[in-house]
Amino acid sequence: METALNDKTNGEYDIRSWFEDIAENAGFVQTQTLRRILELNFGVEYLKKWLGDINIQEMEASALESLYTSLVPLASHADLQPYIQRIADGDTAPILTQQPITTLSLSSGTTEGRQKYVPFTGHSSQTTLQIFRLAAAYRSRIYPTRAGGRILEFIYSSKQFKTNGGLTAGTATTHYFASEEFKIKQEKTKSFTCSPQEVISSGDYKQSTYCHLLLGLFFCDQVEFITSTFAYSIVQAFRAFEEHWQEICNDIKQGTLSSKITIPKMRKAVLQIISPNPCLASQIEENCKELEELDWVGLIRKLWPSAKYVYSIMTGSMQPYLTKLRHYAGDLPLVSADYGSTESWIGVNVDPSSPPEKVTFAVIPTFSYFEFIPLYRQKQNCSSAIDDYIEDEPVPLSQVKVGQEYEIVLTTFTGLYRYRLGDVVEVAGFHKGTPKLNFVCRRKLILTVNIDKNTEKDLQLVVERGSQLLTNKARAELVDFTSHADVLNQPGHYIIYWEIKGEVEERVLTECCREMDASFVDHGYVVSRRTNSIGPLELCIVERGTFKKILDHFIGNGAAFSQFKTPRCTSNQVLLRILNVCTIKRFHSTAYG
Repeated sequence: METALNDKTNGEYDIRSWFEDIAENAGFVQTQTLRRILELNFGVEYLKKWLGDINIQEMEASALESLYTSLVPLASHADLQPYIQRIADGDTAPILTQQPITTLSLSSGTTEGRQKYVPFTGHSSQTTLQIFRLAAAYRSRIYPTRAGGRILEFIYSSKQFKTNGGLTAGTATTHYFASEEFKIKQEKTKSFTCSPQEVISSGDYKQSTYCHLLLGLFFCDQVEFITSTFAYSIVQAFRAFEEHWQEICNDIKQGTLSSKITIPKMRKAVLQIISPNPCLASQIEENCKELEELDWVGLIRKLWPSAKYVYSIMTGSMQPYLTKLRHYAGDLPLVSADYGSTESWIGVNVDPSSPPEKVTFAVIPTFSYFEFIPLYRQKQNCSSAIDDYIEDEPVPLSQVKVGQEYEIVLTTFTGLYRYRLGDVVEVAGFHKGTPKLNFVCRRKLILTVNIDKNTEKDLQLVVERGSQLLTNKARAELVDFTSHADVLNQPGHYIIYWEIKGEVEERVLTECCREMDASFVDHGYVVSRRTNSIGPLELCIVERGTFKKILDHFIGNGAAFSQFKTPRCTSNQVLLRILNVCTIKRFHSTAYG
Protein backbone atom coordinates (compact mmCIF):
# COMPACT_ATOMS: atom_id res chain seq x y z
CA MET A 1 0.00 0.00 0.00
CA GLU A 2 2.85 2.38 0.81
CA THR A 3 4.46 1.54 -2.52
CA ALA A 4 1.22 2.31 -4.30
CA LEU A 5 1.13 5.72 -2.66
CA ASN A 6 4.70 6.53 -3.66
CA ASP A 7 3.96 5.55 -7.27
CA LYS A 8 1.19 8.15 -7.62
CA THR A 9 2.14 11.64 -8.76
CA ASN A 10 0.53 14.85 -9.95
CA GLY A 11 -2.34 14.55 -7.53
CA GLU A 12 -3.60 11.26 -9.01
CA TYR A 13 -3.87 9.70 -5.60
CA ASP A 14 -5.61 11.24 -2.61
CA ILE A 15 -3.30 10.79 0.37
CA ARG A 16 -6.15 11.13 2.82
CA SER A 17 -8.06 8.34 1.07
CA TRP A 18 -4.91 6.22 1.26
CA PHE A 19 -4.66 6.73 5.00
CA GLU A 20 -8.36 6.08 5.59
CA ASP A 21 -7.91 2.81 3.71
CA ILE A 22 -4.88 1.58 5.67
CA ALA A 23 -6.42 2.79 8.95
CA GLU A 24 -9.50 0.66 8.25
CA ASN A 25 -7.26 -2.40 7.88
CA ALA A 26 -4.57 -1.42 10.37
CA GLY A 27 -4.10 -4.88 11.91
CA PHE A 28 -3.53 -6.53 8.53
CA VAL A 29 -1.31 -3.65 7.35
CA GLN A 30 0.83 -4.04 10.47
CA THR A 31 1.56 -7.72 9.81
CA GLN A 32 2.47 -6.85 6.23
CA THR A 33 4.68 -3.98 7.43
CA LEU A 34 6.58 -6.33 9.74
CA ARG A 35 7.00 -8.84 6.93
CA ARG A 36 8.37 -6.12 4.64
CA ILE A 37 10.84 -4.91 7.30
CA LEU A 38 12.11 -8.44 7.92
CA GLU A 39 12.33 -9.30 4.19
CA LEU A 40 14.26 -6.11 3.44
CA ASN A 41 16.66 -6.81 6.31
CA PHE A 42 16.81 -10.59 6.11
CA GLY A 43 20.18 -12.01 7.15
CA VAL A 44 21.51 -8.96 9.00
CA GLU A 45 23.72 -9.74 11.96
CA TYR A 46 21.31 -8.57 14.67
CA LEU A 47 18.32 -10.53 13.36
CA LYS A 48 20.41 -13.61 12.60
CA LYS A 49 21.45 -13.65 16.26
CA TRP A 50 17.82 -14.23 17.29
CA LEU A 51 16.11 -15.75 14.24
CA GLY A 52 18.96 -17.86 12.88
CA ASP A 53 18.43 -19.03 9.30
CA ILE A 54 14.65 -19.30 9.45
CA ASN A 55 13.16 -18.93 5.96
CA ILE A 56 10.70 -16.10 6.52
CA GLN A 57 9.69 -16.02 2.84
CA GLU A 58 7.60 -19.17 3.20
CA MET A 59 5.84 -18.14 6.43
CA GLU A 60 2.42 -16.57 6.66
CA ALA A 61 2.47 -12.99 7.96
CA SER A 62 0.62 -13.80 11.20
CA ALA A 63 2.91 -16.76 11.95
CA LEU A 64 5.96 -14.61 11.23
CA GLU A 65 4.64 -11.97 13.62
CA SER A 66 4.27 -14.54 16.41
CA LEU A 67 7.70 -16.03 15.75
CA TYR A 68 9.37 -12.61 15.67
CA THR A 69 7.88 -11.40 18.95
CA SER A 70 8.65 -14.68 20.70
CA LEU A 71 12.30 -14.92 19.64
CA VAL A 72 13.54 -11.32 19.35
CA PRO A 73 13.82 -9.64 22.78
CA LEU A 74 12.72 -6.15 23.71
CA ALA A 75 15.65 -3.76 23.41
CA SER A 76 16.71 -0.38 24.74
CA HIS A 77 19.05 2.03 23.01
CA ALA A 78 21.83 0.73 25.26
CA ASP A 79 21.31 -2.77 23.78
CA LEU A 80 21.63 -1.50 20.22
CA GLN A 81 24.30 1.13 20.88
CA PRO A 82 27.30 -1.22 20.32
CA TYR A 83 25.94 -2.16 16.87
CA ILE A 84 25.26 1.48 15.96
CA GLN A 85 28.74 2.46 17.17
CA ARG A 86 30.31 -0.12 14.86
CA ILE A 87 28.40 1.43 11.96
CA ALA A 88 29.55 4.90 13.04
CA ASP A 89 33.13 3.63 13.14
CA GLY A 90 32.94 2.46 9.53
CA ASP A 91 31.85 -1.21 9.66
CA THR A 92 30.01 -1.71 6.34
CA ALA A 93 28.77 -5.25 7.02
CA PRO A 94 24.97 -5.73 7.17
CA ILE A 95 24.72 -5.27 10.93
CA LEU A 96 21.23 -3.79 11.39
CA THR A 97 20.01 -3.28 7.82
CA GLN A 98 20.78 -4.63 4.37
CA GLN A 99 20.64 -1.07 3.07
CA PRO A 100 23.90 0.77 3.79
CA ILE A 101 23.51 3.35 6.53
CA THR A 102 25.39 6.46 5.45
CA THR A 103 23.75 8.92 7.85
CA LEU A 104 23.16 8.93 11.60
CA SER A 105 20.69 11.13 13.43
CA LEU A 106 21.42 12.67 16.77
CA SER A 107 18.67 12.90 19.35
CA SER A 108 18.32 16.35 20.91
CA GLY A 109 20.12 15.18 24.05
CA THR A 110 18.07 17.53 26.22
CA THR A 111 15.93 14.79 27.77
CA GLU A 112 18.66 12.50 29.09
CA GLY A 113 21.52 14.98 29.01
CA ARG A 114 23.44 13.23 26.23
CA GLN A 115 22.92 12.77 22.52
CA LYS A 116 22.58 9.34 20.96
CA TYR A 117 22.98 8.02 17.43
CA VAL A 118 19.95 6.68 15.55
CA PRO A 119 20.16 5.26 11.97
CA PHE A 120 18.74 7.58 9.28
CA THR A 121 17.99 6.40 5.74
CA GLY A 122 16.05 7.49 2.68
CA HIS A 123 13.02 5.89 4.28
CA SER A 124 13.28 8.43 7.11
CA SER A 125 13.03 11.35 4.68
CA GLN A 126 10.22 9.71 2.71
CA THR A 127 8.06 9.17 5.78
CA THR A 128 8.72 12.74 6.90
CA LEU A 129 7.49 14.07 3.57
CA GLN A 130 4.56 11.65 3.65
CA ILE A 131 3.34 12.67 7.11
CA PHE A 132 3.71 16.36 6.20
CA ARG A 133 1.50 15.82 3.15
CA LEU A 134 -1.00 13.75 5.13
CA ALA A 135 -1.24 16.25 7.98
CA ALA A 136 -1.68 19.10 5.51
CA ALA A 137 -4.57 17.23 3.88
CA TYR A 138 -6.41 16.99 7.20
CA ARG A 139 -5.67 20.62 8.11
CA SER A 140 -6.90 21.92 4.78
CA ARG A 141 -10.38 20.50 5.41
CA ILE A 142 -10.81 22.78 8.45
CA TYR A 143 -8.43 25.62 7.65
CA PRO A 144 -8.34 25.98 3.86
CA THR A 145 -5.53 28.16 2.56
CA ARG A 146 -5.35 30.31 -0.57
CA ALA A 147 -3.56 29.17 -3.68
CA GLY A 148 -0.36 31.20 -3.93
CA GLY A 149 -0.25 31.99 -0.22
CA ARG A 150 2.94 31.75 1.80
CA ILE A 151 4.09 29.99 4.97
CA LEU A 152 6.20 31.64 7.66
CA GLU A 153 8.37 28.73 8.79
CA PHE A 154 10.79 29.10 11.70
CA ILE A 155 12.93 26.14 10.66
CA TYR A 156 16.66 25.69 11.18
CA SER A 157 19.45 23.34 10.20
CA SER A 158 22.43 22.65 12.42
CA LYS A 159 25.92 21.64 11.38
CA GLN A 160 26.55 18.13 10.15
CA PHE A 161 29.80 16.34 10.92
CA LYS A 162 31.58 13.09 10.09
CA THR A 163 31.92 10.14 12.44
CA ASN A 164 35.20 8.23 12.76
CA GLY A 165 33.96 5.95 10.01
CA GLY A 166 33.13 8.80 7.66
CA LEU A 167 29.35 8.80 8.11
CA THR A 168 27.41 12.05 8.12
CA ALA A 169 25.89 12.79 11.53
CA GLY A 170 23.51 15.51 12.63
CA THR A 171 19.96 16.06 13.81
CA ALA A 172 17.02 14.43 12.02
CA THR A 173 15.64 17.83 11.01
CA THR A 174 19.01 18.82 9.53
CA HIS A 175 19.14 15.60 7.50
CA TYR A 176 15.62 16.18 6.22
CA PHE A 177 16.34 19.80 5.24
CA ALA A 178 19.44 18.55 3.36
CA SER A 179 17.57 15.67 1.66
CA GLU A 180 16.45 15.43 -1.96
CA GLU A 181 12.88 15.01 -0.70
CA PHE A 182 12.98 18.43 0.99
CA LYS A 183 14.70 20.08 -1.97
CA ILE A 184 12.01 18.75 -4.32
CA LYS A 185 9.30 19.96 -1.94
CA GLN A 186 10.90 23.41 -1.79
CA GLU A 187 11.16 23.62 -5.57
CA LYS A 188 7.52 22.63 -6.00
CA THR A 189 6.35 25.09 -3.34
CA LYS A 190 8.97 27.80 -3.85
CA SER A 191 6.28 30.48 -4.07
CA PHE A 192 4.81 29.40 -0.73
CA THR A 193 7.73 29.69 1.67
CA CYS A 194 9.00 33.02 3.01
CA SER A 195 12.63 32.04 3.64
CA PRO A 196 15.14 30.60 1.14
CA GLN A 197 17.40 27.65 1.86
CA GLU A 198 20.28 29.98 2.79
CA VAL A 199 18.30 31.23 5.80
CA ILE A 200 17.27 27.74 6.92
CA SER A 201 20.80 26.33 6.69
CA SER A 202 22.83 29.30 7.98
CA GLY A 203 23.87 27.49 11.18
CA ASP A 204 23.30 30.63 13.27
CA TYR A 205 19.81 30.52 14.79
CA LYS A 206 19.85 34.18 15.89
CA GLN A 207 20.65 35.46 12.40
CA SER A 208 18.22 33.01 10.81
CA THR A 209 15.44 34.07 13.19
CA TYR A 210 15.95 37.73 12.30
CA CYS A 211 15.73 36.91 8.58
CA HIS A 212 12.68 34.65 9.07
CA LEU A 213 10.92 37.54 10.83
CA LEU A 214 12.02 40.11 8.24
CA LEU A 215 10.88 38.03 5.28
CA GLY A 216 7.72 36.94 7.06
CA LEU A 217 6.76 40.59 7.54
CA PHE A 218 7.83 41.55 4.02
CA PHE A 219 5.23 39.03 2.78
CA CYS A 220 2.86 39.53 5.74
CA ASP A 221 -0.35 39.88 3.71
CA GLN A 222 0.38 36.58 1.94
CA VAL A 223 1.18 34.40 4.98
CA GLU A 224 -1.44 31.67 5.43
CA PHE A 225 -0.05 30.07 8.59
CA ILE A 226 2.95 30.16 10.91
CA THR A 227 4.89 27.05 11.87
CA SER A 228 8.00 25.56 13.46
CA THR A 229 9.05 22.12 14.63
CA PHE A 230 8.51 22.97 18.31
CA ALA A 231 6.36 25.64 19.99
CA TYR A 232 9.48 26.77 21.81
CA SER A 233 11.02 28.08 18.56
CA ILE A 234 7.97 30.23 17.77
CA VAL A 235 7.88 31.70 21.27
CA GLN A 236 11.61 32.47 21.11
CA ALA A 237 11.22 34.07 17.69
CA PHE A 238 8.55 36.49 18.88
CA ARG A 239 10.46 37.29 22.05
CA ALA A 240 13.32 38.26 19.73
CA PHE A 241 10.89 40.31 17.66
CA GLU A 242 9.94 42.36 20.74
CA GLU A 243 13.59 43.45 20.89
CA HIS A 244 14.30 43.96 17.19
CA TRP A 245 11.04 45.13 15.57
CA GLN A 246 12.28 48.69 14.98
CA GLU A 247 15.38 47.46 13.15
CA ILE A 248 13.25 45.07 11.07
CA CYS A 249 10.89 47.91 10.15
CA ASN A 250 13.87 50.01 9.05
CA ASP A 251 15.12 47.17 6.83
CA ILE A 252 11.69 46.89 5.18
CA LYS A 253 11.47 50.64 4.75
CA GLN A 254 14.87 50.94 3.05
CA GLY A 255 15.19 47.49 1.48
CA THR A 256 18.37 46.89 3.50
CA LEU A 257 19.58 44.17 5.86
CA SER A 258 20.89 44.73 9.38
CA SER A 259 24.64 44.67 9.87
CA LYS A 260 24.10 41.92 12.47
CA ILE A 261 23.51 39.53 9.56
CA THR A 262 27.10 38.64 8.73
CA ILE A 263 26.80 35.35 6.80
CA PRO A 264 27.49 36.27 3.14
CA LYS A 265 25.26 33.65 1.48
CA MET A 266 22.31 34.54 3.70
CA ARG A 267 22.80 38.29 3.18
CA LYS A 268 22.88 37.84 -0.58
CA ALA A 269 19.80 35.58 -0.64
CA VAL A 270 17.69 37.90 1.55
CA LEU A 271 18.74 41.10 -0.28
CA GLN A 272 17.72 39.48 -3.58
CA ILE A 273 14.19 39.08 -2.19
CA ILE A 274 13.43 42.33 -0.35
CA SER A 275 13.05 45.79 -1.78
CA PRO A 276 12.21 49.19 -0.22
CA ASN A 277 8.59 49.37 0.99
CA PRO A 278 8.08 52.50 3.15
CA CYS A 279 4.29 52.14 3.19
CA LEU A 280 4.42 48.59 4.58
CA ALA A 281 7.11 49.59 7.10
CA SER A 282 4.96 52.46 8.41
CA GLN A 283 1.95 50.17 8.78
CA ILE A 284 3.98 47.56 10.69
CA GLU A 285 5.57 50.26 12.86
CA GLU A 286 2.16 51.67 13.78
CA ASN A 287 0.87 48.20 14.65
CA CYS A 288 3.95 47.44 16.75
CA LYS A 289 3.54 50.61 18.80
CA GLU A 290 -0.02 49.58 19.62
CA LEU A 291 1.06 46.01 20.42
CA GLU A 292 3.89 47.20 22.66
CA GLU A 293 1.35 49.04 24.82
CA LEU A 294 -0.70 45.82 25.03
CA ASP A 295 2.35 43.73 26.00
CA TRP A 296 2.24 42.16 22.51
CA VAL A 297 -1.07 40.35 23.05
CA GLY A 298 -2.39 39.15 19.66
CA LEU A 299 0.87 39.98 17.86
CA ILE A 300 0.44 37.24 15.25
CA ARG A 301 -3.15 38.13 14.35
CA LYS A 302 -2.30 41.83 14.10
CA LEU A 303 0.83 41.51 11.95
CA TRP A 304 -0.25 38.55 9.80
CA PRO A 305 -3.94 39.29 9.14
CA SER A 306 -4.38 36.48 6.61
CA ALA A 307 -2.93 33.73 8.86
CA LYS A 308 -5.39 30.91 9.60
CA TYR A 309 -3.53 29.14 12.42
CA VAL A 310 -0.24 28.44 14.22
CA TYR A 311 1.15 24.94 13.71
CA SER A 312 3.80 23.19 15.82
CA ILE A 313 4.50 20.34 18.24
CA MET A 314 2.76 21.50 21.40
CA THR A 315 2.56 18.35 23.54
CA GLY A 316 4.86 16.96 26.23
CA SER A 317 7.69 19.31 27.16
CA MET A 318 6.22 21.97 24.83
CA GLN A 319 3.05 22.41 26.91
CA PRO A 320 4.57 25.03 29.25
CA TYR A 321 4.97 27.35 26.25
CA LEU A 322 1.28 27.26 25.29
CA THR A 323 0.36 30.16 27.57
CA LYS A 324 2.89 32.47 25.92
CA LEU A 325 2.02 31.15 22.45
CA ARG A 326 -1.66 31.95 23.05
CA HIS A 327 -0.58 35.36 24.31
CA TYR A 328 1.06 36.05 20.94
CA ALA A 329 -1.61 34.29 18.84
CA GLY A 330 -4.67 35.94 20.38
CA ASP A 331 -7.76 34.17 19.01
CA LEU A 332 -5.83 32.45 16.22
CA PRO A 333 -6.19 28.64 16.48
CA LEU A 334 -3.21 26.63 17.76
CA VAL A 335 -2.89 23.35 15.84
CA SER A 336 -0.71 20.61 17.30
CA ALA A 337 1.68 19.00 14.84
CA ASP A 338 2.13 15.28 14.54
CA TYR A 339 3.66 12.68 16.85
CA GLY A 340 7.11 11.40 16.13
CA SER A 341 10.58 10.85 17.51
CA THR A 342 14.11 10.70 16.17
CA GLU A 343 13.56 6.96 15.72
CA SER A 344 10.29 7.06 13.75
CA TRP A 345 7.15 9.00 12.96
CA ILE A 346 4.21 7.49 14.84
CA GLY A 347 0.90 9.27 14.38
CA VAL A 348 -0.93 12.06 12.54
CA ASN A 349 -3.32 14.66 13.97
CA VAL A 350 -6.57 13.86 12.11
CA ASP A 351 -8.60 16.42 14.09
CA PRO A 352 -6.70 19.72 13.81
CA SER A 353 -9.52 21.63 15.54
CA SER A 354 -8.77 19.90 18.86
CA PRO A 355 -6.95 22.15 21.36
CA PRO A 356 -3.33 21.06 21.96
CA GLU A 357 -4.16 19.86 25.49
CA LYS A 358 -6.65 17.33 24.06
CA VAL A 359 -4.97 16.37 20.81
CA THR A 360 -4.69 12.71 19.79
CA PHE A 361 -2.61 11.07 17.08
CA ALA A 362 -3.81 8.29 14.78
CA VAL A 363 -1.05 5.69 14.34
CA ILE A 364 0.20 5.30 10.75
CA PRO A 365 0.54 1.50 10.42
CA THR A 366 2.93 1.51 7.42
CA PHE A 367 5.69 3.58 9.05
CA SER A 368 6.93 1.01 11.60
CA TYR A 369 5.73 -2.15 13.29
CA PHE A 370 4.24 -1.08 16.61
CA GLU A 371 3.84 -2.97 19.87
CA PHE A 372 2.43 -1.66 23.11
CA ILE A 373 3.45 -2.64 26.65
CA PRO A 374 0.38 -2.38 28.93
CA LEU A 375 1.09 -0.42 32.12
CA TYR A 376 -1.00 -0.81 35.29
CA ARG A 377 -0.74 1.40 38.36
CA GLN A 378 0.16 -0.39 41.57
CA LYS A 379 -1.30 2.27 43.85
CA GLN A 380 -4.39 4.39 43.45
CA ASN A 381 -4.61 8.12 44.20
CA CYS A 382 -1.04 8.47 45.37
CA SER A 383 1.50 8.77 42.59
CA SER A 384 1.66 9.19 38.86
CA ALA A 385 5.28 8.04 38.80
CA ILE A 386 5.77 5.57 35.98
CA ASP A 387 7.96 3.21 37.99
CA ASP A 388 4.84 2.52 40.08
CA TYR A 389 3.46 0.71 37.02
CA ILE A 390 3.32 -3.06 36.57
CA GLU A 391 4.14 -4.15 33.01
CA ASP A 392 2.32 -6.82 31.05
CA GLU A 393 3.45 -8.59 27.87
CA PRO A 394 3.50 -6.37 24.76
CA VAL A 395 0.44 -6.54 22.51
CA PRO A 396 0.16 -5.69 18.79
CA LEU A 397 -1.60 -2.56 17.56
CA SER A 398 -4.80 -4.49 16.84
CA GLN A 399 -5.21 -5.52 20.51
CA VAL A 400 -4.88 -2.20 22.36
CA LYS A 401 -7.80 -1.04 24.53
CA VAL A 402 -9.33 2.40 24.98
CA GLY A 403 -8.36 4.03 28.29
CA GLN A 404 -5.29 1.81 28.80
CA GLU A 405 -1.80 3.29 29.13
CA TYR A 406 1.09 1.74 27.21
CA GLU A 407 4.77 2.16 26.49
CA ILE A 408 5.48 2.16 22.73
CA VAL A 409 7.79 -0.43 21.16
CA LEU A 410 9.09 0.11 17.60
CA THR A 411 10.45 -2.12 14.87
CA THR A 412 11.64 0.20 12.10
CA PHE A 413 12.81 -0.01 8.51
CA THR A 414 16.04 1.66 9.64
CA GLY A 415 17.25 -1.21 11.84
CA LEU A 416 15.67 -0.84 15.29
CA TYR A 417 14.08 -4.09 16.45
CA ARG A 418 11.53 -4.21 19.30
CA TYR A 419 12.97 -0.91 20.48
CA ARG A 420 11.52 0.56 23.68
CA LEU A 421 10.86 4.18 22.85
CA GLY A 422 10.29 5.27 26.45
CA ASP A 423 7.09 7.19 25.62
CA VAL A 424 3.95 6.52 27.66
CA VAL A 425 0.68 6.98 25.79
CA GLU A 426 -3.00 6.41 26.47
CA VAL A 427 -5.35 5.00 23.84
CA ALA A 428 -8.07 7.63 23.53
CA GLY A 429 -10.09 5.90 20.81
CA PHE A 430 -9.79 4.65 17.25
CA HIS A 431 -9.71 6.20 13.80
CA LYS A 432 -11.24 3.45 11.72
CA GLY A 433 -9.09 0.51 12.90
CA THR A 434 -5.98 2.36 14.04
CA PRO A 435 -5.61 3.64 17.62
CA LYS A 436 -5.60 7.33 18.47
CA LEU A 437 -2.94 8.04 21.08
CA ASN A 438 -2.76 10.71 23.75
CA PHE A 439 0.85 11.42 24.73
CA VAL A 440 1.20 11.11 28.53
CA CYS A 441 4.90 11.57 29.30
CA ARG A 442 8.38 10.16 28.96
CA ARG A 443 8.80 7.09 31.10
CA LYS A 444 12.07 8.19 32.61
CA LEU A 445 11.94 9.47 36.19
CA ILE A 446 13.53 12.90 36.39
CA LEU A 447 13.24 13.81 40.07
CA THR A 448 14.18 11.33 42.75
CA VAL A 449 16.19 11.51 45.97
CA ASN A 450 15.35 8.20 47.61
CA ILE A 451 11.90 6.55 47.48
CA ASP A 452 10.28 9.54 45.74
CA LYS A 453 9.43 9.15 42.05
CA ASN A 454 8.39 12.10 39.91
CA THR A 455 8.19 12.43 36.13
CA GLU A 456 8.34 15.40 33.81
CA LYS A 457 4.53 15.50 33.83
CA ASP A 458 4.48 15.61 37.63
CA LEU A 459 6.94 18.50 37.59
CA GLN A 460 4.95 20.39 34.96
CA LEU A 461 1.75 20.13 37.03
CA VAL A 462 3.58 21.36 40.12
CA VAL A 463 5.13 24.31 38.28
CA GLU A 464 1.74 25.21 36.79
CA ARG A 465 0.27 25.38 40.31
CA GLY A 466 3.08 27.61 41.52
CA SER A 467 3.17 29.87 38.48
CA GLN A 468 -0.56 30.58 38.70
CA LEU A 469 0.28 32.69 41.75
CA LEU A 470 2.67 34.74 39.59
CA THR A 471 -0.16 35.55 37.22
CA ASN A 472 -2.87 36.06 39.83
CA LYS A 473 -0.92 37.98 42.47
CA ALA A 474 1.85 39.75 40.58
CA ARG A 475 0.84 39.75 36.91
CA ALA A 476 4.26 38.36 36.16
CA GLU A 477 5.22 35.67 33.67
CA LEU A 478 7.21 32.46 34.01
CA VAL A 479 9.64 32.53 31.08
CA ASP A 480 11.11 29.04 31.56
CA PHE A 481 12.10 26.52 34.21
CA THR A 482 14.17 23.48 35.03
CA SER A 483 14.98 21.44 38.13
CA HIS A 484 17.65 19.42 39.91
CA ALA A 485 17.58 16.75 42.59
CA ASP A 486 20.36 17.75 45.01
CA VAL A 487 21.63 14.57 46.67
CA LEU A 488 25.07 15.89 47.62
CA ASN A 489 23.75 17.94 50.52
CA GLN A 490 21.81 16.14 53.24
CA PRO A 491 18.94 15.83 53.43
CA GLY A 492 18.60 15.75 49.65
CA HIS A 493 16.00 18.07 48.18
CA TYR A 494 14.51 19.39 44.94
CA ILE A 495 15.68 22.67 43.43
CA ILE A 496 13.44 24.39 40.88
CA TYR A 497 14.94 27.20 38.80
CA TRP A 498 12.63 29.92 37.46
CA GLU A 499 13.28 32.74 35.03
CA ILE A 500 10.48 35.30 35.36
CA LYS A 501 9.43 38.48 33.58
CA GLY A 502 8.05 41.24 35.75
CA GLU A 503 8.48 42.45 39.31
CA VAL A 504 7.37 40.04 42.05
CA GLU A 505 7.41 40.64 45.78
CA GLU A 506 9.42 38.16 47.83
CA ARG A 507 6.36 37.13 49.85
CA VAL A 508 4.67 36.01 46.62
CA LEU A 509 7.73 34.00 45.56
CA THR A 510 7.85 32.40 49.02
CA GLU A 511 4.21 31.44 48.55
CA CYS A 512 4.99 30.03 45.07
CA CYS A 513 7.77 27.91 46.59
CA ARG A 514 5.49 26.57 49.30
CA GLU A 515 2.69 25.87 46.83
CA MET A 516 4.98 23.80 44.59
CA ASP A 517 6.35 21.78 47.50
CA ALA A 518 2.83 20.99 48.68
CA SER A 519 1.67 20.07 45.16
CA PHE A 520 3.86 16.97 44.69
CA VAL A 521 1.41 14.10 45.23
CA ASP A 522 3.90 11.23 44.99
CA HIS A 523 3.47 9.16 48.15
CA GLY A 524 7.22 8.63 48.57
CA TYR A 525 7.85 12.37 48.37
CA VAL A 526 5.09 13.27 50.84
CA VAL A 527 6.26 10.70 53.39
CA SER A 528 9.91 11.71 52.96
CA ARG A 529 9.10 15.38 53.43
CA ARG A 530 7.11 14.70 56.57
CA THR A 531 9.96 12.67 58.07
CA ASN A 532 12.56 15.19 56.82
CA SER A 533 14.42 12.56 54.83
CA ILE A 534 13.90 14.97 51.93
CA GLY A 535 14.56 18.61 52.72
CA PRO A 536 12.42 21.66 51.87
CA LEU A 537 11.98 22.48 48.20
CA GLU A 538 14.26 25.30 47.04
CA LEU A 539 13.11 27.87 44.48
CA CYS A 540 15.93 29.71 42.70
CA ILE A 541 15.13 32.82 40.67
CA VAL A 542 17.65 33.30 37.87
CA GLU A 543 18.41 36.52 36.00
CA ARG A 544 16.82 37.32 32.67
CA GLY A 545 18.52 35.62 29.76
CA THR A 546 19.71 32.58 31.74
CA PHE A 547 17.79 30.07 29.62
CA LYS A 548 19.17 31.67 26.48
CA LYS A 549 22.62 30.86 27.85
CA ILE A 550 21.50 27.25 28.29
CA LEU A 551 20.17 27.23 24.71
CA ASP A 552 23.47 28.63 23.45
CA HIS A 553 25.37 25.92 25.34
CA PHE A 554 23.40 23.17 23.58
CA ILE A 555 23.66 24.88 20.18
CA GLY A 556 27.41 25.21 20.70
CA ASN A 557 27.59 21.47 21.28
CA GLY A 558 25.84 20.60 18.02
CA ALA A 559 22.13 20.68 18.89
CA ALA A 560 19.71 22.19 16.37
CA PHE A 561 17.60 25.14 17.44
CA SER A 562 14.58 23.53 15.77
CA GLN A 563 14.99 20.41 17.95
CA PHE A 564 15.89 22.12 21.20
CA LYS A 565 13.87 21.31 24.31
CA THR A 566 14.71 22.93 27.64
CA PRO A 567 15.80 20.08 29.96
CA ARG A 568 13.19 19.91 32.70
CA CYS A 569 15.63 18.28 35.07
CA THR A 570 19.40 18.36 34.87
CA SER A 571 22.44 16.97 36.61
CA ASN A 572 24.72 18.40 33.90
CA GLN A 573 27.44 20.26 35.80
CA VAL A 574 27.90 22.89 33.09
CA LEU A 575 24.19 23.75 33.15
CA LEU A 576 24.09 23.76 36.94
CA ARG A 577 27.06 26.12 36.98
CA ILE A 578 25.19 28.48 34.60
CA LEU A 579 22.04 28.26 36.71
CA ASN A 580 23.79 28.80 40.03
CA VAL A 581 25.96 31.68 38.80
CA CYS A 582 22.82 33.36 37.43
CA THR A 583 20.71 32.79 40.56
CA ILE A 584 19.72 36.11 42.13
CA LYS A 585 17.25 34.95 44.81
CA ARG A 586 16.64 31.74 46.77
CA PHE A 587 13.54 30.65 48.68
CA HIS A 588 12.86 27.56 50.81
CA SER A 589 9.49 25.99 51.38
CA THR A 590 7.71 25.91 54.73
CA ALA A 591 5.01 23.54 53.47
CA TYR A 592 5.96 20.81 55.95
CA GLY A 593 7.32 23.14 58.63
